[in-house]
Amino acid sequence: MQQLVTLLVFAPLVGAIIAGLFGRRIGNVASQSVTTGLLLLACGLSWYTFGQWTWGHMEPFTVAIAPFINIGDFQSAWSIRIDGLSAVMLVVVTTVSALVHLYSWGYMAEDDSKPRFFAYLSLFTFAMLALVTAADFMQLFFGWEGVGLASYLLIGFWFKKPTANAASIKAFVVNRVGDFGFALGIMTVFWAFGTIQFAELFPLIADGASKTWTFIGRDWPLVDLACVLLFIGAMGKSAQFFLHTWLPDAMEGPTPVSALIHAATMVTAGVYMVCLLSPMFEYAPVAKQVVTLIGAVTALFAATVGLAQNDIKRVIAYSTCSQLGYMFFAAGVGAYEAAMFHLFTHAFFKALLFLGAGSVIHGMHHEQDMRKMGGLWKYMPFTYAVMTIGTIAITGVGIPGVFGFAGFYSKDTIIEAAFAAGQTSGYGLFAFVIGIFAAGLTAFYSWRLAFMTFHGTPKWGHDAAHHADDHGHDAHAAPAAHDDHAHHDNHGHGHDHKPHESPLVMLIPLGVLAIGAIAAGFVFVGYFVGHHENEFWRGAIFTAASNHVLHDAHNVPTWVKWSPLVVSTIGLLIAAWVYLLNEGMGARLAARRGPLWTFLYNKWFFDELYEATFVRAARFLGDVFWKVGDQKIIDGLGPDGVAAVSRAVGKRTGQLQTGYVYHYAFVMLLGVAGLLSFALYQWSR
Repeated sequence: MQQLVTLLVFAPLVGAIIAGLFGRRIGNVASQSVTTGLLLLACGLSWYTFGQWTWGHMEPFTVAIAPFINIGDFQSAWSIRIDGLSAVMLVVVTTVSALVHLYSWGYMAEDDSKPRFFAYLSLFTFAMLALVTAADFMQLFFGWEGVGLASYLLIGFWFKKPTANAASIKAFVVNRVGDFGFALGIMTVFWAFGTIQFAELFPLIADGASKTWTFIGRDWPLVDLACVLLFIGAMGKSAQFFLHTWLPDAMEGPTPVSALIHAATMVTAGVYMVCLLSPMFEYAPVAKQVVTLIGAVTALFAATVGLAQNDIKRVIAYSTCSQLGYMFFAAGVGAYEAAMFHLFTHAFFKALLFLGAGSVIHGMHHEQDMRKMGGLWKYMPFTYAVMTIGTIAITGVGIPGVFGFAGFYSKDTIIEAAFAAGQTSGYGLFAFVIGIFAAGLTAFYSWRLAFMTFHGTPKWGHDAAHHADDHGHDAHAAPAAHDDHAHHDNHGHGHDHKPHESPLVMLIPLGVLAIGAIAAGFVFVGYFVGHHENEFWRGAIFTAASNHVLHDAHNVPTWVKWSPLVVSTIGLLIAAWVYLLNEGMGARLAARRGPLWTFLYNKWFFDELYEATFVRAARFLGDVFWKVGDQKIIDGLGPDGVAAVSRAVGKRTGQLQTGYVYHYAFVMLLGVAGLLSFALYQWSR
């Protein structure tokens, strides 16, 4: 088994090296085949490992690969840790990544840099696998930074597009802010407990929970401090409130990248980290409150912004941000198992929605603006069917106690856990109210996307302007959506061409993910949060003796269980009223540019706020150091000061050396006359 998991983790790295270094020599097909084949191998081994863990009663184990850093007490080694958490993450990461690799065969068919693209995908997957199998903070940090690097490369894959370059830099910089907190958290852990090895650290937490650090006249609990700092890293990586601004801009990358980064892998790393560190967070009540508060606010914020977006990928991106908020506040109230369950189910339906959106973009000749779509269900029936399944799954449609799609089981468990926690905590009650409200918003913007894209009057083709005028289309409501394949515009595709269904190689992954979006919930609910829960996790998640949240979640009042379905139905009905029964109403509302619409369309003005504060402040500080510190002080005293005087003196002095003999003779005569004059003067005294 140890050899299998080692092969599982390193297979994507081998593919990345082959495609990255030798892609031009071996060609496109060979590069794609090697990377995709190795990912399918890793995916198969992941499911085998997951099966052995779930049904074969495999015990946790760690495979030591090689020593890494050994400096005094600071000991770190390359290793692969297999337990309930890593088994779940291995399945999530490799399944989505393998399907994205396969899907990209069709989606990137026109691109001339396929070996580079597939190498980046595989490198990203390896970094994520290193992260989720880490046995200490150092390897966790390596994987953490590795996925950050790979996401930078993938978001800016089309580096000739200025917007793609700007988006990749923005993602990189914002994540560095979070990673600074993450690094400080790791330092705090080592300072407080003298180890970064999880197996050594976790048993020390209970006895060391009372440790404090005295600063500015106050004692700060070290476990709380470490957990808050580590969570700042999670806020950056998982695009939580304040550090979320990079996520929608990341849509500049190819659509398969969006599915890989935003569905199952990088953005879920923060949730995984909080659940992995449950032995620490259980003794850090303040940190848990911070996680709950930030998660709930993020769920609400992203859901509201998603209401007003027109780019099909950006709507789904804000949906991801909102769903991550659900996962975090679940972990914050102590329902770590529910957070991991939603992470698991979310991977299927969110990857399905992103890849489905990619199929729409492909079929619409690279159009991303939903206002220029409509009526596509006739032309893309399979894509329409699977995206409808994904929409039902993300809105959590299901009948309590009977059956529901994937999101129904996991999201409802989170909402019920928040209600249970709210009986003793105001933070839990806040999360419950936000969770219910955000569920209604999720239903509205998800069905809005489906209706604008697949239903109504077609707004594409040579007569799009005519349809737009007839239906109140606001051509100036927003800037045109960024073209996913801007560099392919001259391939002969025109909007006069009718939309078409995607090739089979793109539809197969959609079909597989659709099965997961339907079945992942009811098949695994008993293992993640049900009667097999303790047996499944087997100590991978720690809950304190006082933490009964998940148990209490199963015994909430009936109205709590039915509330998500009620608000989701209301959201669906409002969306149908606005975008089906009264087509054009949404565009007319947008055209008015009311204050609420403007506030939501401009994403709560976070980009403008950060531009006015951090960006301009940094630019001002840079100008001060440059124009005052560098030019006036350093250059003024250096090249323009002492050095300039020396140069001027030397230049003037050099003019005395003319090279003419009579000049030198005249100077010598002056010198002799001067000496004689001095001698006569002294003698006369």
